[in-house]
Amino acid sequence: MSRGKGDGDQKKRLVTWIVVLGIICGCVYLYSRNSGTSALEYGSKSLRKLGSSYLGGDDDGDEASSKSGEEVQGDVILKSIPVCDDRHSELIPCLDRNLIYQTRLKLDLSLMEHYERHCPVPERRFNCLIPPPPGYKVPIKWPKSRDEVWKVNIPHTHLANEKSDQNWMVVKGNKISFPGGGTHFHYGADKYIASIANMLNFSNNILNNEGRLRTVLDVGCGVASFGGYLLSSDIISMSLAPNDVHQNQIQFALERGIPAYLGVLGTKRLPYPSRSFEFAHCSRCRIDWLQRDGILLLELDRLLRPGGYFAYSSPEAYAQDEEDLRIWGEMSALVERMCWKIAAKRNQTVIWVKPLTNDCYMERKPGTQPPLCKSDDDPDAVWGVPMKACITPYSDQQHKAKGTGLAPWPARLTTPPPRLADFGYSAEMFEKDTEVWQHRVENYWNLLSPKIQPDTLRNLMDMKANLGSFAAALRSKDVWVMNVVPEDGPNTLKIIYDRGLMGSVHSCQYHCSNQLPVGLKAKKKKRIERYVVEFVKKHMSALHWEAVATGDAEENEQGEDEVVFIVQKKMWLTSKSFSVTE
Repeated sequence: MSRGKGDGDQKKRLVTWIVVLGIICGCVYLYSRNSGTSALEYGSKSLRKLGSSYLGGDDDGDEASSKSGEEVQGDVILKSIPVCDDRHSELIPCLDRNLIYQTRLKLDLSLMEHYERHCPVPERRFNCLIPPPPGYKVPIKWPKSRDEVWKVNIPHTHLANEKSDQNWMVVKGNKISFPGGGTHFHYGADKYIASIANMLNFSNNILNNEGRLRTVLDVGCGVASFGGYLLSSDIISMSLAPNDVHQNQIQFALERGIPAYLGVLGTKRLPYPSRSFEFAHCSRCRIDWLQRDGILLLELDRLLRPGGYFAYSSPEAYAQDEEDLRIWGEMSALVERMCWKIAAKRNQTVIWVKPLTNDCYMERKPGTQPPLCKSDDDPDAVWGVPMKACITPYSDQQHKAKGTGLAPWPARLTTPPPRLADFGYSAEMFEKDTEVWQHRVENYWNLLSPKIQPDTLRNLMDMKANLGSFAAALRSKDVWVMNVVPEDGPNTLKIIYDRGLMGSVHSCQYHCSNQLPVGLKAKKKKRIERYVVEFVKKHMSALHWEAVATGDAEENEQGEDEVVFIVQKKMWLTSKSFSVTE
């Protein structure tokens, strides 16, 4: 009897403790939902989907994407993915200035290190969906977007006041318009570009120089009007600017449909191979080109092709006060030692040209600074590689060619470039790759055609670009492609630039998961094996994705079956964001 009673008491106490623990856990859960304001707290939010998607079409009313809890599909248990706090709608994980302040990284601000990539340690990484800005709307379509965007999509308007006398941007009701002005081209980028072409005596004042000038690097690009107006001349520009005090100007560029990249001339090489650009541009970009033995100017030199130009519009090029004259004198001496020559100088702008061969380098006096880079330096190694204050000479082949050896645009898109030999690729392999991707892209477009209009897509990304043939096959479409080459594979990015296309070396250590296109605003078209398709399908509702089309399996070059699976990211807003639109 006594033993049975003792067992009963123990059971009652056990039940009591379970109830108490359940109440405590419930309180903790409710508290975490209501007080998740820390940058590392991801409390679930109420979600609402808009009635239309980025690509158009009716909302099917599926509520799976806004459920919390768990879903079971096959042998995989899926949890809905929490949504980041609304204030993180513009979060850029490895370029998060708040992270730098919070972790007190010891960075040299004078060298712009705080604007370079600094990825968070695993315990500080976000595991939540980035919400759109409050009131986010489907972007205005290209080409209209070049000149205006929705204000709610990029709610940063202080530049409109700060640069009001320079015609950068103007707030007009619920839109921001871009008249095409800049600090040194108040009257429009189109007139400024024509004046540069005129300075260089290019025919008809067109900067592309009959197809010989195709790729441009615009350093400190502002809102990217220079790059935007180059597109009509069949010139593609990489507009480069940091995520700085001006609230990420690159957002304006991408919203407008203009190629752009977050980056800074700091301590690391820019993520582009040597001899990528025919033209570099700096219009009042506020860069100290003389610092550290001219290391920043030498980085531009690495990126310029033989015979490439650097256009510099700045007070140092024309002002007569003592400080500007000093800077101009020292900069002139530096570029002369680098073997650059003045191609033209007029009003506020000077244009230097880089030599075609190594002859000038060989004729310099011994000990001349800056020195030539050592023979074991790889000028195409860029990911995390420190800049070097040295001149990259040309290879023997490039020296003998007295130029790039590239065909004019658009023929260079499909003409095998000389640097194919660096990878042991033959012209036949290049042409076969181009042909295969032409067929694949036609297949993609046929699958997409019921869902999209000619102006539906503008900003595309190829996450493993190889030779860039995917982008080349889109030549007839009004799109641009960011070709991404993984840093741990063959650095074929120089082939991509030689074809007249844009791209970047990048690492998937933080941003990618099994190279799936998480976070793209529109569609990502990629040939992937069936097991990956099934994996994606099991996570789609939690990511607010929707299957659009699946292509028939084919056999790839390795004899493996592949399938084309196209998914669409749905338009969704948090309840807080949605209230702004009502």
